[in-house]
Amino acid sequence: MSVEPDTTAGPTIALTRTRAELEAALAGDRAPRAVVMTMGALHDGHLDLVAEAARLVGQYGTVVVTIFVNPLQFAAGEDLEAYPRTLEADVQALAGALAGTDGAGRVGRLLVFAPTPEVVYPDGEPSVRIDPGPMARVLEGAVRPTHFAGVCQVVLTLLHLTGPRWALFGRKDAQQLAIVRAMVRDLAVPVEIVPVDIRREDDGLAMSSRNAYLSPAERGQALALSRSLAAGARAARQGAGAAAVREAALEVLASAPGVAVDYAAVVDPDTFVDLAGSGLGLPAAPVPVALAPAAPDPAPVAPGAVDTGAAAPGAGEPECSGTSPRTAPENPTRQAGAAGVSVRAGAIGPGKQSAPGRALLAVAARVGTTRLIDNVLLDLPR
Repeated sequence: MSVEPDTTAGPTIALTRTRAELEAALAGDRAPRAVVMTMGALHDGHLDLVAEAARLVGQYGTVVVTIFVNPLQFAAGEDLEAYPRTLEADVQALAGALAGTDGAGRVGRLLVFAPTPEVVYPDGEPSVRIDPGPMARVLEGAVRPTHFAGVCQVVLTLLHLTGPRWALFGRKDAQQLAIVRAMVRDLAVPVEIVPVDIRREDDGLAMSSRNAYLSPAERGQALALSRSLAAGARAARQGAGAAAVREAALEVLASAPGVAVDYAAVVDPDTFVDLAGSGLGLPAAPVPVALAPAAPDPAPVAPGAVDTGAAAPGAGEPECSGTSPRTAPENPTRQAGAAGVSVRAGAIGPGKQSAPGRALLAVAARVGTTRLIDNVLLDLPR
């Protein structure tokens, strides 16, 4: 006989540190499951991800939160050793986030997986690596060349270990979000990637674990990033094109005291194709010729001729049947035959151009010794 969890005492919390503990904790779990991957030092932005995960899985579902400072995504000279590690406080924050105002649990179970590098990479440096592709070589990838390869390595590993139906990622790391979506699609990982909006402080600063590195004076200087985004968004609302939007943002950043600009770019949020002609994003790919599906009795075509009719909706997409042992049969991602692509209305799959006019204004700068990133989604004139 199944027993429903006691929802008057908050969610059941389990802390696991090894693969065996994680596997045992998930054994026989047929409840809806979502994962939120973090490096710890949790703030309200992380808790927004957890709250959205709780909404997706429902009152009797399972939310898995991974807390792991991944060494593969840090280059030499970056802040791997200094990155804050606050596991006990993180677990307490998660318990509070998943308890409603009346103390009742918002999910059936919270599972925290906090492994060491030796657990995630039991043989040391992985011999098989993930190549995140050309999107990982622009903007953040140009500054941190090995970063996204390390991100993809750990994300794919944790997806396999946790077996979720949903994986939630914040929009603050917009390039990471786009690359993870592309990886999940290209490798047919049966999970839906769910983006969650940026959480900001009252004064507009995007929440980040690295904000703790800022002195009080630097904290004030860091507001130049959100001000630059506001300037770009204002220009877009007034009808400016991508290049003018970028210039409006760059003007604010470049004139801010104590701020060393890394970049300001306007790109397609799904492909990171440069929209402003700055050379910072990817170049636009040639538009491919679409081949029409074969008619029952095709008319003769001269040798060398190309039929340029539009492909039928869904043409060229592989069919998918069966289920994964890690995926419930009702998983709409599997049923749609589009692993990793959101099946919600209006969703845009990774690797495809965003809706006309949709753009991402992304900025990065150093304030003191701390490097910060921020972004905003825009609608540009079509």
